[in-house]
Amino acid sequence: MKIGLLSDTHGWLDPRLLDFFSECDEVWHCGDIGSVEVADELAGRFLFRAVYGNIDNDMLRRIYRETEIFTCEELKVVMTHIGGYPGHYDLRIKPLLRSEQPGLFVCGHSHIAKVMYDKKLGCLHINPGAAGRYGFHKVRTAVRFRIESGRISDLDLIEYERETKE
Repeated sequence: MKIGLLSDTHGWLDPRLLDFFSECDEVWHCGDIGSVEVADELAGRFLFRAVYGNIDNDMLRRIYRETEIFTCEELKVVMTHIGGYPGHYDLRIKPLLRSEQPGLFVCGHSHIAKVMYDKKLGCLHINPGAAGRYGFHKVRTAVRFRIESGRISDLDLIEYERETKE
């Protein structure tokens, strides 16, 4: 199973991401989608999973949940928008991670791409950074990886200049 992971599109989807995700079976969005149109575009092309973020409106909050817990290819996944990272988890998510014991925790919000292994929880943490135009980030980023029999492999991170000429 090949997964595309992004966050913080803030209502704008770079068409180049669709090429980056073209071989993905699923695309996951870690919140701050920004518009139903972005979600619909992704859902029309891929099996799509998402959570809402702090900038998402009532419509997106009715469609998506704040946190998703699911299993993909024998790997338990927790996905939320505001989550922090190993050693600095958000107070809301920390007890959930302890009780659920996922193998993968994905979140967004920071606009900083980060991949870290949490030895205490035995869990890989991935924040794909920000894929949209808005925020303090200098580059736009997204991630793709493979999950097979509960194991993650072939992780790729893509970077684009924040400002594009379109």
